[in-house]
Amino acid sequence: MIGLKTHRWNRIFREDGKALIFAMDHAGAFGLMEGLEKPGEVIRKVRAGGADAILTTYGVCTRFAKDIGTLGLILRVDGGNTLLAKERGPMQLVYDVYDALRIGADAVGTMGMPGSRFEAVTLPYLSELVAQCAEWNVPVMAEMLPGGFEDPGEWWTPENIGHACRIGAELGVDFIKTAYTGDAESFRAICEQVYVPIVVLGGSKSPDPRDLLDGIYGAMQAGASGVAVGRNISQYPEPDKMTAAIAAIIHEGASVDAALEYLV
Repeated sequence: MIGLKTHRWNRIFREDGKALIFAMDHAGAFGLMEGLEKPGEVIRKVRAGGADAILTTYGVCTRFAKDIGTLGLILRVDGGNTLLAKERGPMQLVYDVYDALRIGADAVGTMGMPGSRFEAVTLPYLSELVAQCAEWNVPVMAEMLPGGFEDPGEWWTPENIGHACRIGAELGVDFIKTAYTGDAESFRAICEQVYVPIVVLGGSKSPDPRDLLDGIYGAMQAGASGVAVGRNISQYPEPDKMTAAIAAIIHEGASVDAALEYLV
């Protein structure tokens, strides 16, 4: 059964141990979104650009399986809050490993958010998911973001990001999605102390592609195992070209200037 987990892992991470994950789970909380009007179309463009995997919702997994094709499939399994809520409570598990297995997902993705006011909910359900997935050899990706999204300016310091990532590793997750600290030195220190792979989130839409690619390049140089980028791909005028630019940095070690050539 351990071999089965390896097969699933290899559909997300290439032989070089790196992954470009297209994050397409935002609409599950935000509803209508620019760039995601036609899910199948953007997925096909991202595949053409060289993405390795997709992090997405149950609905997209089941309705756009043909478009997803050979991409590694990571099912978002937590939620429970939307943009329409007057008051936002804690997230919770809304799917489980059996749902992931039923639709052929290669891994599951969930929040962690240590330090947030809801950590007493998110961390226990993360632990429950880790134990459940261990039984079925399904990899778990956790978003270990200190303080959640409540005040990134205050919470997302290199020290706090490092604490959050190490907590995720200690809870038994297979790989972590987190924010880049902004400089290679501090991020390298985190990668050296966190003994599971770390992928960097793309964050809000960047007005300048160079800024996005600079951050990805710095993270990869510091020891990141890849990225999970959503809006900066789907909201770019040519998602396939942006995907190719990011893939060049991740899998070829391309410089930022060389990656920018893919956008021409």
